[in-house]
Amino acid sequence: MTAGRAHPSRNTIRPETLLVVDHDTRPPVTASRQQRDLLDMCRGVLSLAEASAHLHLPVSLVVVLASDLVDTGHLAIRSALPKFARPDHDLLEKVLNGLRKL
Repeated sequence: MTAGRAHPSRNTIRPETLLVVDHDTRPPVTASRQQRDLLDMCRGVLSLAEASAHLHLPVSLVVVLASDLVDTGHLAIRSALPKFARPDHDLLEKVLNGLRKL
């Protein structure tokens, strides 16, 4: 699966990292079954931890698989939104209550 490698080529992929595949992307000819499965399930947005659970593989192994696919341009990674960039819960409640009053 990883050709004997235990470490990914990049250290930026963490369990909460979001994995995304462009719908037009085709798997590489040399992709393993696990890499193909990973690409199929990431047609939407999926965290590395979720992909690991769906594949029934350890997170450390999925990091190596994902890293290889990122290196070849078949998979993109997105960082989760930082907490300060998320909308305030109270503000969303006020907006929802205002919409209900319309």
